Amino acid sequence: MSQINLGDIAVDVVLKDIKNVHLSVHPPMGRVRISAPKRMSIDTIRFFAISKLDWIKQQQTRLREQERETPREYVERESHYVWGERYLLTVSESDEPPSIEVKHGCMHLRVRPRSDEDKRRALVEEWYREQLKEAVSPLLARWQPLLGVRVERLFVRRMKTRWGSCNHKARTIRLNTELTKKPAECLEYIVVHELVHLLEPTHNARFVALMDRFMPTWKFHRQVLNRLPILPVLPC
Repeated sequence: MSQINLGDIAVDVVLKDIKNVHLSVHPPMGRVRISAPKRMSIDTIRFFAISKLDWIKQQQTRLREQERETPREYVERESHYVWGERYLLTVSESDEPPSIEVKHGCMHLRVRPRSDEDKRRALVEEWYREQLKEAVSPLLARWQPLLGVRVERLFVRRMKTRWGSCNHKARTIRLNTELTKKPAECLEYIVVHELVHLLEPTHNARFVALMDRFMPTWKFHRQVLNRLPILPVLPC
């Protein structure tokens, strides 16, 4: 990977075995990336980036102004979200195995005595991970036959810059555990988005046409997801 600079904007450049140029601006702070065909010269890529400079700045401004979640401390009466719904955290200490139960507007967290914030965070994040795995299974069962594709392996992890990703050659997809906090329709949109990448690896006109065909409401779900609070920016 190389890098070009457009004034104070750094652009990561990756040359790949693809036909078209793909420009993306990633959360949380607007990191810019261009994927380009191996045969394309760096001067041509620079000219392309300059032609998109206004769009890049607009996307960076939008991302930097997007509402962010407040850092969680995992204490009583703290707000947590599950599938777009708000729950108040209750914490109890017990010598029994740690557990989480969600009901009646509360997320009940049971921990070992003297469990610190890091242990509570790890428990909650693992719970989110398991919820996401459970929710994805029926979505894959539904959408893989409709699209005529098959995922060889699913990875679920907390990601800072993407809701999901796809390796079309290995036929694997990765999903961000933060999706468990968002409305279920947003998860379904991301699952379909990544599955469609098994048919079309880039975000070209064919990709858009496939999304329009299989999920006509996808742009609405993308808009909802992009307006929701994202992870806080943590110090380096």
